[in-house]
Amino acid sequence: MPTQAGTVTDTVAGFATRPGAAERWIRQAAPSASDAAALFSARLTIDVTPAMRQRLKLVAVTRGTTVADLMRALIDAHFPENSEEPT
Repeated sequence: MPTQAGTVTDTVAGFATRPGAAERWIRQAAPSASDAAALFSARLTIDVTPAMRQRLKLVAVTRGTTVADLMRALIDAHFPENSEEPT
């Protein structure tokens, strides 16, 4: 197999590859965590119908956002942090 700096060199049975310049690849800066991953550490799972999921995805795509960001905005709008709930 030909070896060139910065190219894919090793193929294991046509399945996995490694970068040719391994030292440069290892030493490159780690990708920064997304803002969402840094800010949000709790996962919430809800069951919705396929039709609801489709509507959510359509609205998110139309607005140029993600379903997760859309849901966070809805939660913030309906349950503001500083609001006081009746006891």
